[in-house]
Amino acid sequence: MNKNTPLNSGMAPGLKIEVAIIGAGTSGLYSAYRLTEHKKYAADQVQIFDMSDRLGGRLESVIMPGMNFWGELGGMRYLTSQEIVTTLIEGYPTSEKDLSKRTPVLKDKMTPVDFPMGNPAELLFYLRKQHFKQDAWNIAQRYGEKLETRYYLNEDDHGFSSDQLFNKIIYEVLMADPWFVGNYSDKVSKGPSQYDFSFMLTSRDWDQVKPKLTYHFKGSPYDGRKVNDLGFWNLIKDQVSQEGYLFLANAGGYYSNTINWNAAEAFPYMVGDFSENITYKTIEEGYDSIAYALANQYMGHEGACIWSENKLLTFSRDHKEKGHKYELTFLNLKTNKQWKAYTNTIILAMPRKSLELLDQDNFFFNVNENTVLDKNIRSVIMEPAFKILMGFKHPWWKQLGLDSGHSITDLPIRQCYYFGTDPVTDNSMLLGSYGDMETETFWKALSDDKVLFKVKAAKSASLNELKELDHVQATQLMVDEVMSQLREVHGKMVAIPDPYVTYFRDWTDDPYGAGYHAWKAGISVKDVMPYMRKPDANERIHICGEAYSDQQGWVEGAFCEAEKMLQEHFGMKRPVWLSKGYYMGW
Repeated sequence: MNKNTPLNSGMAPGLKIEVAIIGAGTSGLYSAYRLTEHKKYAADQVQIFDMSDRLGGRLESVIMPGMNFWGELGGMRYLTSQEIVTTLIEGYPTSEKDLSKRTPVLKDKMTPVDFPMGNPAELLFYLRKQHFKQDAWNIAQRYGEKLETRYYLNEDDHGFSSDQLFNKIIYEVLMADPWFVGNYSDKVSKGPSQYDFSFMLTSRDWDQVKPKLTYHFKGSPYDGRKVNDLGFWNLIKDQVSQEGYLFLANAGGYYSNTINWNAAEAFPYMVGDFSENITYKTIEEGYDSIAYALANQYMGHEGACIWSENKLLTFSRDHKEKGHKYELTFLNLKTNKQWKAYTNTIILAMPRKSLELLDQDNFFFNVNENTVLDKNIRSVIMEPAFKILMGFKHPWWKQLGLDSGHSITDLPIRQCYYFGTDPVTDNSMLLGSYGDMETETFWKALSDDKVLFKVKAAKSASLNELKELDHVQATQLMVDEVMSQLREVHGKMVAIPDPYVTYFRDWTDDPYGAGYHAWKAGISVKDVMPYMRKPDANERIHICGEAYSDQQGWVEGAFCEAEKMLQEHFGMKRPVWLSKGYYMGW
């Protein structure tokens, strides 16, 4: 796997091309790959521009000194039901179980491996100062008992795990709607126990259900309203009380899943992405390998170029260069000099914050001239997220029987993942905090401190080598707070040493503005998604990426929006490696 993709941090004043792709994240790289690999354009007419000095956007895999395996600071896994990302990594057809018999799509070889979720009998919950194992609900249910927690749940919700209670809420809302019962009741089921629910709705089914589903609960303030118009927090509270909501927000591990986003969009997301029986996979060479593999495929064509450390400031139609519709103004970050390029098509492969950082007074974004675009850009919630990787001199968590997976708490660290151990050095990596939403402000005050964590030499990790990572170290205050919480979560059964190195990434920093995105309540997602792929019928300007997809937070969402854009507006045919029956959403 080659991650030494050549990047050009220089300038080419007067550059004339057909397609300018702004953003070297997964949707931008995928667009460049498809346009050139399938001969729509020569590679010298499709150029990528990014203000960063690396590829992948919100994918970032790192190897810390003293370890010979990858840790993830951004996106870290995929589902095999996500056909585009799976096929690019594993080859096709995906119906062939033997990977050695599949045909590869990309030249770079990536090694798919299971993303280890650990043993629920060993992994920890620490909620309201109560310790218990993650399989505690299932064990109690096996004996006909209800697990006692420190949450005052409604009587008929008592004894449910967070996954089971999410499923119960969704099942009851679906089955309370006569229209749903008349059309789709055969695709959901309950039993054999009161804790068991099954959802067999396909993505295509959900797209039929989401705009029509109505909330039918007499006495509720939301009775008769479309579920699409309700916030998920509003709906959860109405179903299981505010105490039930707090249980779901805490025990579910993610505040981002239970914020007041579009409830209709939340339903398939919760039963499809976060239910207990989901299988995740990743890439042994680091999950950002998918970005580099796409970049390398594109760069294999003569004339291809990825212009790094070049920030798009604005674009205009008012220029004197004939034969090209748009003039783009870039700032070269190395020289602090501006330069101009010309193109006939612009692909803005960017999330909401990046779009908002562009010149909002130009003809395309001007709110006085284009109120619809402005409203639709703001149709998604920017969800803050940060990660802190920590390197330890030995895997102290193994003393508790923990090997992989994650423990969950209502403390501000929220989750910690046990990423792995180097078999030679015994140095081990832990994702010390997977913070999101409500916890962001807690950590922001600590991450802005001036005193950085002081690295310590470890086996095969010299002090000089470690000091090269000073620019990505968490602050000492943050590390001290994380360690305090880790010790509280894991109890007194193990002595937890201080780490020897950290690696910190806050995705709320510009230009990303968020770790992932969520649709606001009341938004007609089926209208906004195709609109964003070409916001103005008279302009050859397109927007694609995870933010405005129906698989937000996933690389697959970025790929699907790029693929639909290419088919709808560039006249490209569906790739042969993508099965005809695979549904990519609205």
